[in-house]
Amino acid sequence: MAGTEELHPVEDDLFKEPIKKRRRSDRDQRFRAFPSVEQCALKEYEKLESRTRRVLSNTYQKLIQSVFLDDSIRNGVKYLINRLLALIEKPSLDPVYIGLFGSTGAGKSSLINAIIQQAMFLPVSGESICTSCIVQVSSSCCEQYEAKIHLLSDQEWKEELKNLTRLLHGTEEPGGEEAAAWDRDDAVEEAIWKLQMVYGNGAESKSYEQLLRVKPKGKIPTSRIITLKAEEAGELSDKLDAYIRTQRRGWDGESAEARIWPLIKHVEVTLPKSELIPEGVVLVDIPGTGDFNSKRDEMWKKTIDKCSVIWVISDIERVSGGKAHEDLLNESIKACQRGFCRDVALVVTKTDKLHLPEYLRERKVGKQAIQSQREAVLERNEMIKLQRNRILKEKLKRKLPGDFKVLEASDLVYTVSAQEYWQQALLTEEETEIPRLREYIRKRLLDEKKRMMTKYVTEAFGLLLLTDSFNSAQNLASEHLHMSGLRRFVEEKVELLEKAITQCFAHMERPLQEGVRTARASYRRILGACLVRSKGNQGFHQTLKAVCLKNGIYASRTLARIDLNEAITQPIYDQIDPVFGGIFRTGRPTDSALMPHIDAFKHSLQEKMTEIGIKNGWKYDSYKKHFLIQEISTILGSLEGHILRKKRRIYESLATSVQNDLKPCYEEAAQITGKKACERMKDVIRRGVDQQVAEGMFERAQERMQHQFQQLKTGITERVMGSIATMLTLASSQGDGLYKELADVKSEYKEMEKLHRSLREVAENALLRRGMQEFLLRMSPGKEVEGERGRKRGRM
Repeated sequence: MAGTEELHPVEDDLFKEPIKKRRRSDRDQRFRAFPSVEQCALKEYEKLESRTRRVLSNTYQKLIQSVFLDDSIRNGVKYLINRLLALIEKPSLDPVYIGLFGSTGAGKSSLINAIIQQAMFLPVSGESICTSCIVQVSSSCCEQYEAKIHLLSDQEWKEELKNLTRLLHGTEEPGGEEAAAWDRDDAVEEAIWKLQMVYGNGAESKSYEQLLRVKPKGKIPTSRIITLKAEEAGELSDKLDAYIRTQRRGWDGESAEARIWPLIKHVEVTLPKSELIPEGVVLVDIPGTGDFNSKRDEMWKKTIDKCSVIWVISDIERVSGGKAHEDLLNESIKACQRGFCRDVALVVTKTDKLHLPEYLRERKVGKQAIQSQREAVLERNEMIKLQRNRILKEKLKRKLPGDFKVLEASDLVYTVSAQEYWQQALLTEEETEIPRLREYIRKRLLDEKKRMMTKYVTEAFGLLLLTDSFNSAQNLASEHLHMSGLRRFVEEKVELLEKAITQCFAHMERPLQEGVRTARASYRRILGACLVRSKGNQGFHQTLKAVCLKNGIYASRTLARIDLNEAITQPIYDQIDPVFGGIFRTGRPTDSALMPHIDAFKHSLQEKMTEIGIKNGWKYDSYKKHFLIQEISTILGSLEGHILRKKRRIYESLATSVQNDLKPCYEEAAQITGKKACERMKDVIRRGVDQQVAEGMFERAQERMQHQFQQLKTGITERVMGSIATMLTLASSQGDGLYKELADVKSEYKEMEKLHRSLREVAENALLRRGMQEFLLRMSPGKEVEGERGRKRGRM
């Protein structure tokens, strides 16, 4: 958390007003999506937050008034004021991102439309790609429907424009195989399509320099953000459609909005006061393959990595096999390794589809007779659940630590039908499982709210302890903390922590070595498979050129993602994945797990604080003991976010290292034109990879990953030592004039103490209400269903 690591200078905003608290009517709107029992719990947490912010704000105002006329402000007071302001303005809940990750036509947009109860809000079609970019959907207490369309910056578009023209004009030599129109592949078709959309027909024949002088057909705001607002969902949908619906090739319309489609980076849609999607949840429609543009592709990966939940969306006809489905699952599991994802589920869509005669013919003999299409659909869906749940769990077990929370889930598969949710010709609303997904969303947010509020109130309590101790220390000159001895103890413990982290990271050495050996033995086979297509070189040379232009990576809207760097390093990832996941696990303590070592370090310091307090008679200075113990929790708690952010860079360092080493051969291959260009490009890539492997490419990748681990270890120990040194200085009553008489905040401290105690009471009340609700539901079956239907009728 900001402010725990160093003493901050006084900034211009030191005396600024804290943010205003939310009006009660606005706060109540946030709970519309929840049943009454959950609303009660959320309101109690909201009340707790409001009172905590009020206490912090009052304390902040008192401190500002007490030092306002001072010529200079002591470092300790600066630290305190900045900490208070940061905590006052800290969001009580980080957004819960739920990524809907699926291939073209899987039904992601239709599923979001059903969840938010807006049938055609996002564009849908059963024939082709509809949503052309990442779309985020959330709700707030605003009065209108709103969409913000974020465009590529001028520089980002110029980068893509240069690559598009290189892809087109680098293959145009008379008589060459590239000149044949029938030989165009998707890479070239998409490049032509984008240029025509932005600049008009004939743009594909112009050079990069010429196109820079051509004015785009669509209107591009200087802010690079287009904001749309509407009173009704349908009105906003109509306005938004032209921007996010993928236009068909050969389209000759005059819509200026549609003309800027290739420049769109991502779209944020905000719903007003939704009764179905609680504020704080963001549903993200994520295309399955990334993007040719570097910035959009980078955002694609970052969006996947920031999702705490990923739903892999696959329609019923594709779920039982196919490379695209496996690629999506693998990318989602990687998000658990490198990102913030803690939960993966498979959502099978379009489950109302079933050809009854065919199903009955393939159905095993001896089962109970099927009487109707509905019975067949329900039986088939249950069978899909059992099969895919087992397969997915086995796949997760091979890649993730054994105590990873998602492995504890009894059900990892949902079978849904957005169409039947609206029509209910075959299935009831509950059988479409849309209500189950909504229930999951609510529970996820409620759990996150509880976790964040516990952390927030506890941190606020520690800060009030510190504030009150500033004044208390004035009267405790006779009682000193033996800070020199405590500092020596901390230094010794940091050394032990450093050794423990070294041992923890050492578990990576053997799997890395084994992975490198496997990669050296298999890279030619893997590379050969990546460079072969079923139709030979016909059309593939242009896709291969696009791969080389993007340093080994090509993402298309219609083809599977190609990443040569990741493919040839996959044998290393296969070896390290279980160990890597084990290092960053947060469950039971193991020798290889990092966070338990940090927790043990925290507990040893807190025990030492208590011991020193007993030995030195903290009879009148219990503030210091409580402050020091609480501040240690805050300092070390902030490390988890730092580690998670570094984790992604460490994990990706293998593929990044290989990409950097192969960049010269990619650049050489991208320049090749003329006859037999495709084979010549392949030869350059093969020779380049062979040369780099011979020169130790995989070993360098191993060393770079180990260096990243070393940097993480250094960063952890430096942050811990620096932050704790600051804490001890603040706690010392001999801190070189750190303390001065401040405003009396005893009343605020006592109020904060009560709020801290009430955390347990709020949690116990929530458990009690849930237990009562479950009892009543058991006594009166059908009530829950009626409640859901009642809420739906209220929305119609």
